[in-house]
Amino acid sequence: MIEDIETIDEFLARRTSDVEETIRQAAAAEIMPRFRQLTADEIDEKSGPHDLVTDADRKAEEYLTQALAKLLPGSVVVGEEAVHANPATYEAIQGQAPVWIVDPVDGTRQFVHGDTGFCTLVALAVGGVVHASWTYAPARDQLAVAVRGRGARLDGELLRPGAPTPGRDLEIATSHPDYTTDEQKRALLGLQTEGVRPRPCGSAGLEYLAVARGELDATAFSWEAAWDHAAGLLLVEEAGGAHLTLTGEPFRITGGNTLPFTAARDETTARRVRALLTAGL
Repeated sequence: MIEDIETIDEFLARRTSDVEETIRQAAAAEIMPRFRQLTADEIDEKSGPHDLVTDADRKAEEYLTQALAKLLPGSVVVGEEAVHANPATYEAIQGQAPVWIVDPVDGTRQFVHGDTGFCTLVALAVGGVVHASWTYAPARDQLAVAVRGRGARLDGELLRPGAPTPGRDLEIATSHPDYTTDEQKRALLGLQTEGVRPRPCGSAGLEYLAVARGELDATAFSWEAAWDHAAGLLLVEEAGGAHLTLTGEPFRITGGNTLPFTAARDETTARRVRALLTAGL
């Protein structure tokens, strides 16, 4: 088992390209052949009509679970669909073994509707700290990679979002109302103010990529599932952005966060969004 950050660094120095290739192969084998080809019996609801799962989700996660564990002996995999089947699987994120956090198809609703706005998310964490992440949008052939301390890149190009343009309204992607409590709804109402343009989010992974690229100013999300956030938060952080919960602390993938939380293209924007969210309470 890998036991320290130096060894993780060595693994990433040697095998990052192998992880990239594994993710591309999973998408080519199990996701893209089903894109715009799904039949009704290949689509199921989980918690409700906005929480869908398809054969592409299941098969891609199975592929990644086998391949990623083989790449890094002693590691474990926490995948969205495996956790749905056995919630106890999620507890591995709290442990000290290297853990791959996998969302095989982030944006399943878009995938089902034939929209290209979906992606595969993979993060590698140890002890609740994310060390590397991969965000792959196969229908757009875009791959973003972040390694802690080494920056974030999209298709090899360094990501630097910079600060929002002064005087322009902040564009913020927010949680769907179905995934918010009454208190969280009140917090999000704080964004309904002059100088801010909130809108419903699509694929969380692609919203984080948009923040890291400077195409979106911030997010305001109200759920904690690590497979939705781990990859994107490191991507934003390594690009130069910041993330804060309502208490002013960075988001923790191990849970216990005060929600909603924000990820933004720079720290000033993150603090501004947090202030608006707390003002709504």
